[in-house]
Amino acid sequence: MTTGRSGRTVRDLRRGNRGAVLQKLYFGGPMSRQELGPATGLSSGSVSNVVGELIADGLLEEAGVVDSDGGRPRTLLRVSPGSAHLIGVDVGETRVRVELFDLTLTELARAETPLLPRGCYDVGPIVDHIRFGIGAVLAQAGVGTDRLLGVGVGVPGIVDREAPGGAVVHGQTIGWDAVPLEALLRATGALPQEVPYLIDNGARTLGQAEMWFGAGRGARDAVVVLFGSGVGASLITDGSPEGGSTEGTPLECGHLTVSVRGRRCRCGARGCLEAYTGAESLLARWAERGGGGPADAAGPADEEEEEEEEALAALLASALAGDPVARDVLDETAEYLGAGLSDLINLFRPERILIGGWAGLLLGPYVLPAVREHARRHALRHPAARVSIDLGSLGPDAVTVGAATLPLSAFFTTGGRRTAPPAAPEQPGWRTALTRRG
Repeated sequence: MTTGRSGRTVRDLRRGNRGAVLQKLYFGGPMSRQELGPATGLSSGSVSNVVGELIADGLLEEAGVVDSDGGRPRTLLRVSPGSAHLIGVDVGETRVRVELFDLTLTELARAETPLLPRGCYDVGPIVDHIRFGIGAVLAQAGVGTDRLLGVGVGVPGIVDREAPGGAVVHGQTIGWDAVPLEALLRATGALPQEVPYLIDNGARTLGQAEMWFGAGRGARDAVVVLFGSGVGASLITDGSPEGGSTEGTPLECGHLTVSVRGRRCRCGARGCLEAYTGAESLLARWAERGGGGPADAAGPADEEEEEEEEALAALLASALAGDPVARDVLDETAEYLGAGLSDLINLFRPERILIGGWAGLLLGPYVLPAVREHARRHALRHPAARVSIDLGSLGPDAVTVGAATLPLSAFFTTGGRRTAPPAAPEQPGWRTALTRRG
C-alpha cells in the first residue's frame, strides 16, 4: 500500500474523502456534485469518484434537480435514509430505552423496560433489558442486522473506552465498580460479532445530540446539562458549526460541592449540587417542608418514572398557584443550579449552556430566568457576559438520539464502511456475577 509523506495510505485518503462527502451531505445536503467540490475541498475528479462509489454502495441517492446559470440542470444528492440502521440505548434513571433509527435518525421502533424496583441498577437485569430491547426493535421494524452500523449506549458514570476487552463503566452513584459492560453485552450473542457496541456517558451523548441536531447547533464551545433525578453535564470545545466532528467531555458537575457539610448526596459525600438540584432531592426537600413529594405519588411499580414526573409537575403547579413552600423550594433550586453553572462558566468560558433532561425540560420555563440571574451573579463578569443559558430542544429522547450518534460518528470516520470490533477477552468473575449489583 502506497504511503504519502504524512504517513497516510491511499486507503486512508479514500476513506477520508468518502467521510468528508458523507458528512457534508448529511449536515448540509442535498447538494450537487458541483457544490460538493468547494464544500469539501476535493477536486471535481475526486468528488466524481467518491460519489460514484457511494451511490454504488447504496449510501447516496438522487434528491431532485436544480437549474444552473445557463447550463444543464444539476442533480442533487443526499444520504439515503434506508441504507443503514442505528440503535441508541439510554440506561436511564428509571428505565432502559432502546430505539432503532434509519441513517437520518428517523425513529423506526422503540422498546422500554422499567428498572424494578425503581433505581435498581443490577448489572445482569440491565444487560438483559438491552438485549431484549435490541431484539424487540429489530422485530418491530422487520429489519435484520446486515445494515446495522452499531449500538450506542448512554450510561451514568465514567466510561473507560480504552480498557482492554472493551468499555468499562465506573458508576459510583449506581453501585457499578469497573463493570465491563461492552464485554457483557457482546457475550449475550444478541448481535453478530461485526456489529459494534459503543458505550459512553449519557450526558455526553445528550451533548452530542444537542450540538448536532438541537439548540447547540452552530456553537463551538458549549456545556450541555442533563438535569433529571441526578445532574450531569458534557463540555464541548471547538465543535463544528455544521455538526459532526464534535467531541464532548463528560463533567460530573452534579458532584461539585456547593455547601460544605451540606445535605448528603447519593454518592456519599455532603453538599453536592445534585443533593440540592436533582429531582429526587428536590422532591425530598419539598416533602420535608410539608409539601407533597415522593410519598404522594404511590402507584404500581411499572409507573414509577411517571410518578416522579407527576410529583415534580405537582410541585411546579403548586408554585405557579402561589404556594410559598413550593416557590421557596424552586427558588432555592434555581439559586443552587445557577451557582453550579457559574463554576462551569468560570472554568470553561462556554458561549452556550443548554439544560436538558426530563426534569430540566419540565421545570426550565419556570426556573430559567432565576438560574440565569444567579449564574451571572456568581460568575466572573467577562465570561458571564458572553454566555447564553437556554433549554435543550430535542426533548426527553435526546440521550437515546445521542447514543445513536456514536455509531453514526464511526460511520463518518470509516467513510461509510462498517468495521468489526476486536474480539473481547473473557471477563473472569462477571459471567457468574451478573445478578449482583456492581
